[in-house]
This record gives sequence, C-alpha cells and structure tokens, in this order.
Amino acid sequence: AQVVESGGGLVQAGGSLRISCTASGLTFNQYTMAWFREGPGKEREFVASQVHKDGSTYYADSVKGRFTISRDIDKNTVYLQMNNLKLEDAAVYYCNASRDYDTYWGQGTQVTVSS
Repeated sequence: AQVVESGGGLVQAGGSLRISCTASGLTFNQYTMAWFREGPGKEREFVASQVHKDGSTYYADSVKGRFTISRDIDKNTVYLQMNNLKLEDAAVYYCNASRDYDTYWGQGTQVTVSS
C-alpha cells in the first residue's frame, strides 16, 4: 500500500492552493487521513485530519479557518484546500493514512509561499 501526494507548487502570500493525496493498496474508507508539514528547520507538525469512522475533521490552530481537508472515496483521494496562504505555511506537506497500528506516509509535496 502507498499514498502519493501531488499538487504542490509556488503561490503568493494570500493565494490558494489545493494539494492531493491518492491512496492505493488499502481500503481507503477505513483509514483516517491526515496532513502534516515540515518547514525549513522545523519538526514535522500536524496540520489536519479526517477520521474515517464519522468524517470528523480536526485542524491545527494555525490553519483553522484557512485550510479544509476533504476526501473523495470514489477516487481514493484526500485533499487539502489551502486559502489565504502565509509565508509560514511554506513547507513540505506529507500525507498520512492510519488505522490501528497501520500507518503509511507519502514522500511529500513542496509548497512554497512568496511575498
């Protein structure tokens, strides 16, 4: 099984970007999907998640009201819509699929925010 991110790129501060993560080899609707990020010189941090059981979503305080996580079960894909991007949002964004003791990480997608 694997998860693969896509959609990263360069965006101006205040702009929007949507990144995607497509899962394969696992039963997508049985996994909690999450996004983490790792900025320059920083540790990996939680950004957002959507629980598979009831669809509940959770966000880091730093992105609440600006980012939205969603999933398309038919496409085995989870999205992160990022609006009003700030310079401090620049990072490598990683997708995570988890269930019980099973977890998968993607290779990351770079999001660069320019002033």
